[in-house]
Amino acid sequence: MDETARYINPFTDFGFKRLFGTEFNKDLLIDFLNQVLRDREQILDLTYLNSENQGRTETDRRAVFDLYCETDKGEKIIVEVQNVRQDFFKDRSVFYATFPIQEQAVRGREWGYSLKAVYTIGILNFSFSDRPGLDRCLREVKLLDVQTHEPFYDNLTFIYLETPRFKKREDELTTHFDKWMYVLKNLSKLQERPRKLQERIFEKLFAEAEIAKLNTTDMRAYNESLKTYWDNYSIAETVARAKRELEEAQQRVQKAEQEKQESLLEIAKTMKAEGDSIEKIARITKLPKETIEKL
Repeated sequence: MDETARYINPFTDFGFKRLFGTEFNKDLLIDFLNQVLRDREQILDLTYLNSENQGRTETDRRAVFDLYCETDKGEKIIVEVQNVRQDFFKDRSVFYATFPIQEQAVRGREWGYSLKAVYTIGILNFSFSDRPGLDRCLREVKLLDVQTHEPFYDNLTFIYLETPRFKKREDELTTHFDKWMYVLKNLSKLQERPRKLQERIFEKLFAEAEIAKLNTTDMRAYNESLKTYWDNYSIAETVARAKRELEEAQQRVQKAEQEKQESLLEIAKTMKAEGDSIEKIARITKLPKETIEKL
């Protein structure tokens, strides 16, 4: 653990659930969700639901959510924190969303398939794509008509917050959403509450996040959670480094092959200019006769 850190890391399992997963801090979660689900009717209250869904039978694969809640309007919200890029993460998001959909089925009486909205919110410590120019940090995904791009179904939404893409400094924060993104990305690196974050909700968040206020049991749990975080981070960095080294090696091989090919073409041009036969040039350079004829 970093002995200089003042605030907990919200990307650890302990840190995230301490800040957002308790009745005492429900107001923090409501405020955060209202910023993420902006332009929709505001959440006034919510209920925490069992985060472990076993499925309908013993053989069904279960789903364990970081947070699972229901709003005062009956809408279901899954909140997941993901630290490292993972194969099939999008598939997992879709799979998880099926549980709050299926559990709305009315049993024992007639039901017309009416469903409340389901939101899956992923707070990501990585970016989906390294493609330059894609600077947005909030990605919202819905079922769309591929030709008209009009929403086909409004009650299923996937929202991903890609925190590495949030680049604003403290003096550039203008919206409440900006402030939440800044907190998520920087909380564990801060030594005091920024002047731009003076709202009462952030006053409470920073008070709850102080490491010095953890009791012995919580400190032990946080250290374990932090160790898991850094282990996963180290594994991800090792994989990323190996991938970069492989790509660099492949580029070197490609460059060497290209230089070799260019050298053989120059030799072929020289031999052809000196009157050597196509057969002789092909035998020496191993180039196709068709390539030599075009020189």
